[in-house]
Amino acid sequence: MTGSPLEPAIVKPIRNKYTPDIGSVAAMVATRPDIGMLRGMSSTGDEISRNLFTGKVYIAAGASSRFSMTGPLVGAPYAAMILETLIAWGARQFIFWGWCGAVSPEACIGDIILPSAAMIDEGTSRHYLATREEISRPSRAMTARIRGVLNTKDANWKEGLIWTTDGVFRETRKKVIYYQSRGVLAVEMEMSALFTVAAFHHVDIGGILVVSDDVSGLTWEPGFKSERFEAGRVAAGEAVQAVLKELS
Repeated sequence: MTGSPLEPAIVKPIRNKYTPDIGSVAAMVATRPDIGMLRGMSSTGDEISRNLFTGKVYIAAGASSRFSMTGPLVGAPYAAMILETLIAWGARQFIFWGWCGAVSPEACIGDIILPSAAMIDEGTSRHYLATREEISRPSRAMTARIRGVLNTKDANWKEGLIWTTDGVFRETRKKVIYYQSRGVLAVEMEMSALFTVAAFHHVDIGGILVVSDDVSGLTWEPGFKSERFEAGRVAAGEAVQAVLKELS
């Protein structure tokens, strides 16, 4: 997927003399607990924070590195707003960290999922595409870097196709069976839009997801309080921190 000949937008993210120097590397983190964990892991000395829509951007400014961490954020439209703003502010390499629900029986609560592609079942991507694409993809370079980091970790992780939906409460039996037939590992709410927007702007992005719950058996099994999920969060945070350190 590349930039398309779509009509230019009227409203664009703003960069002015008050825009902070966020560096070229950015982590986008879906949940408040995870942004707190990542900040603790990624302390490089001075940290600058600034409000960004309904969340915050934290800038880690060490002696030899600078990167940003932004969150919390939920849903494709809001995630796209954040990504476009960070691009306008100078970031060019992104890693997204979020949670997902298992769709395949091969994905277990607490597993880390490295998305190789995302099936588009959200509306945001359509505003950045000239054709009716079904799948969006992360950048190969960023995915390879994340894969390399995960290979060094003692963690359960899988790489494969995910499903991005706007309707978290409309994951029906029919839809789950359909996406299982397509080889989908898990479902979440942001990745396909982030991949599409990043491709539109020619920037690099990849993702790390932690399986927090399970719909693969056509009933809902929450795992948010399980020890395995907590261990997966820690491993994912360490992987994101390692990628930030390598890039910055």
